[in-house]
Amino acid sequence: MIAVLFFLITIPHYVVTLGYPAFLPSLIDNLNLTRQAFERILYLAPIVWAGFIFGFKGAFITSVIALILMAPRIFLNIDDRLGVLFEVGSVFIIGNLLAITFDSYRHARERRIELENTQRELQASEQRYRSLFEDAHDGIFLQDMEGNIVATNFAASKLTGYSISELVGMNVRKFLSSEALEIARDIRQKLLKGETIGESYDQKIKRKDGTEVLVRLSSSLIRNNGRVVGFQHIGRDITEEKRLQENQSYYVQQVTRAQEEERKRISRELHDDTIQSLVALSRQLDTLASGKDLPQEVRQRVEELWQQTNNVMQGVRRLSQDLRPAALDRLGLLPALEWLTTDVVKFSGIPTYLTVTGLERRLPEDVELTLFRIVQEALRNVWRHSGATRADVAVEFTNYKVKITISDNGKGFDLPKSAGDLAKDGKLGLAGMAERARLLDATLTSQSKTGKGTTIAIELAA
Repeated sequence: MIAVLFFLITIPHYVVTLGYPAFLPSLIDNLNLTRQAFERILYLAPIVWAGFIFGFKGAFITSVIALILMAPRIFLNIDDRLGVLFEVGSVFIIGNLLAITFDSYRHARERRIELENTQRELQASEQRYRSLFEDAHDGIFLQDMEGNIVATNFAASKLTGYSISELVGMNVRKFLSSEALEIARDIRQKLLKGETIGESYDQKIKRKDGTEVLVRLSSSLIRNNGRVVGFQHIGRDITEEKRLQENQSYYVQQVTRAQEEERKRISRELHDDTIQSLVALSRQLDTLASGKDLPQEVRQRVEELWQQTNNVMQGVRRLSQDLRPAALDRLGLLPALEWLTTDVVKFSGIPTYLTVTGLERRLPEDVELTLFRIVQEALRNVWRHSGATRADVAVEFTNYKVKITISDNGKGFDLPKSAGDLAKDGKLGLAGMAERARLLDATLTSQSKTGKGTTIAIELAA
């Protein structure tokens, strides 16, 4: 279209014989313009059009083309060459100025539309966030740096027993005990220092009616232009959940304790009854085999029975020790672990070493028993499944903690993604160790990789 405009303007500009419609000559006369001057002004039209559509770059290219098309008239018009040159230059300059003006207007209009769209999106986003905020199932508290609540939602109101209007403006000290305030201060300092506090933590909150609820909170900083202006807390009531967990833990603990008592009873009966009977039977067979009146064939058969009886007796004695090592009850954990490592070497042939560092001390009976069972299960897995040529048990005593590490150089295995998948993936031994660790409120970690061996570590405050 711009090319057509140039054609329609340029042809009559140089072919003077071409006439105009009747109204144009009178219009040109009224404006005190010559025909050629009017035609040069017409060149502004494609320049402005190009600038409006393509911006300043388009206007500049179009004005150069117009300049080229008008230039021959400068040399053809000998009488008023300076005037023609002035008109041509004016068209070029004015065309570009108009193009710049239109281009600026277009950019301003586009920017205004963009800002309006952004504002609408922000309003929609704010509305969505407010809906999520108000309708969230978890309680949300926004507080300033002094601990005053500046915004909250209905779930938080339900959690605390206060209405939203009562909560807004209230200081968090109102529903936090002194112990809970210490936890809050510690979390605050860690957040401000940029430290990691984990995904969530538990906090007790006093409701309006005076009752306490246990809330699992996740906290984060609120920033404005890079400056910390407050904190956001998202909380969920876990009082009932915690109570169920404690009940479950209590039942598991009772079942485990009953199981250990039954092990102890069976071990004692095997030692005091079965093994003694086998000892008496072995002696009788030995006396019978020593008789001079027995035929050689019968004596040989009795000796075989005597040997089988001794083997059975050794097996029962080992079973009795495995059920409840006497050293554990009489001497404590470390002697029991020494017996255990020696037993593993004897029956599996895998060199197993025990090392103890730190100041040795006795632990509560149930703690020693649970730790022994975890180490026993770990070493049982070593000689049954790992294919290892060496195993190590390291016991480390520090001022407030005890850490036991069981490692081997076996074939290893790929660990499940979560502890909850241990039983599902057939890792019942590890699942049992993890459950026993939970009974002690201890931390059990497992590291293993195919071809890289396995390391089990349990750490507890003691």
